[in-house]
Amino acid sequence: MLECSLCKFGIGLLQRLLLMNATEEQIVSITTDICVFAKYETKRICQLVIPEFKDEVLYVVDKLVLSPEEACGILFGSSCGHSYDPRFFWNLTLPDIPKPPVNPPKPPKAGSPVSRVLQLSDLHYDREYRVGSKADCGEPLCCRDNDGMPGPSTPGAGKYGDYRNCDSPKILLENLFEHISSKEKFDYIMLTGDLPAHDVWNQTRSDQLLILDDITDMVLKYFPGVKVYPAVGNHESAPVNSFPPEFITGKYSISWLYNEFVNQWVHKAGWLPADTISTLKAGGYYTVQLEPHFRLVSLNMQMCNNQNYWLLLNATDPTGELEWLIDILQAAEINEEKVHIIGHNHPGSCTKAWGWNYYRIVDRYESTIIGQFFGHSHDDFFEMFYDEKTLSRPTNVAYVSGSVTPFKSLNPSYRIYEVDGSYKTTTRAVLDHHNYVLNLTDANLTNKPKWLHEYSAKKAYNMKSLQPADWQHVINNLKTNNTMFKDFYSYNQKLHVTTPCTGTCKEAMICKLETARTDDPNLCKDKFYTTLTQHDQWDYRRKNKKC
Repeated sequence: MLECSLCKFGIGLLQRLLLMNATEEQIVSITTDICVFAKYETKRICQLVIPEFKDEVLYVVDKLVLSPEEACGILFGSSCGHSYDPRFFWNLTLPDIPKPPVNPPKPPKAGSPVSRVLQLSDLHYDREYRVGSKADCGEPLCCRDNDGMPGPSTPGAGKYGDYRNCDSPKILLENLFEHISSKEKFDYIMLTGDLPAHDVWNQTRSDQLLILDDITDMVLKYFPGVKVYPAVGNHESAPVNSFPPEFITGKYSISWLYNEFVNQWVHKAGWLPADTISTLKAGGYYTVQLEPHFRLVSLNMQMCNNQNYWLLLNATDPTGELEWLIDILQAAEINEEKVHIIGHNHPGSCTKAWGWNYYRIVDRYESTIIGQFFGHSHDDFFEMFYDEKTLSRPTNVAYVSGSVTPFKSLNPSYRIYEVDGSYKTTTRAVLDHHNYVLNLTDANLTNKPKWLHEYSAKKAYNMKSLQPADWQHVINNLKTNNTMFKDFYSYNQKLHVTTPCTGTCKEAMICKLETARTDDPNLCKDKFYTTLTQHDQWDYRRKNKKC
């Protein structure tokens, strides 16, 4: 696994250099030379990205008590290495209150009220996008001012975006917002993170705050009076993925970002009430009561992000977020509230200890947690949760919506959920979801962008309802019905399939649907998985990584 090997090499090298009392300048020079020599990136990117991460990474490595194998095992799972420090595989204690009997919700009667909820994820707004610029620039992100213009026979960056490693131009976001605000009706918006572009080698804190301000202004302009519930993406910070726990203070503290969330989301936009301020400042998470007996929880999934190197110092429930979540869910159970959870990174991508504890929480409160909504992956799929005792009974489903950005090689998209609405016996269950896409090729050729209805989940998969058992039935059909899987894969790629997915790819993809917690050898064990290995699963995730 490439990420694992690079992790061990990088941490080992830095530890040796620090033991040799190498200066920061020497460390930067050596690591930059290695980056260039090994062709990890272009010389320009190597010369920029090393200084971007230098201060924080050296601070963490200097205080690290783990070996490279232990540290990388924490980040990437047991196939990469094992940690013998109990702080890095921990278990939270659940309340000593019996789990209520599980009673599957009854479908709503015909004509019952229905709520419509918009999810926008992974906008990745690039302020430096330039129409006509070089889209094959040889760097991780292209279509930018400094990329220059392509040769005479090579098409440049499209007006509304481009499939070739490019993020969202402003005109794409404005067209999207204008279309939705004029054509769609919904009750509130879930904005599930990743607002800045992918130029992670050259970002400052002020750059990130400017993007946050710009997006807030755009949303306020096109959706005045509409409540918006944001979640924190891994790209919101600078450097990317840098989310120190609360015990990191001073110049490395994350308070510069969390305080601005309060300024933007509470004070400026008025999307969140004042009682969210304390947890936003403490850890970037919050809860809001949407209506009587209906609650939304926004989690900061960066506390389980396997690229958040700060977790190597102490990963035991950073900021106390999961303890807080248990308290919220227990109170909701007592008060007969239904809960929807939103976040950025989907649970199946989390570090092992955090992900397994979250899985236990979902299992315990399966009758309270009625919906989970995430982003991060850019493509479109879902993750199943099963009862912890047998890992066979479906208990919950996490929806992972596609991105607005076309990065990489995808059509821009958004999603609207139909949810059981406001009335006395409502279940608040997801009844259906509708995906919409923009065909970039057509939009750039005609200069007339058309956002098209891609599919309804219920109709596309012939579902009676969208309960966990129904989604498991879909998975079972995907294993045996090649036509259905081909359609599913097309939706997953948002109608821009560049390579087919068969054999091991198909097994790895379906296994991903059944794996809402990482590094679990007891999942994906039925007879369908004839060739799939743990290495295959990691390789599939690496090759399909967008963000």
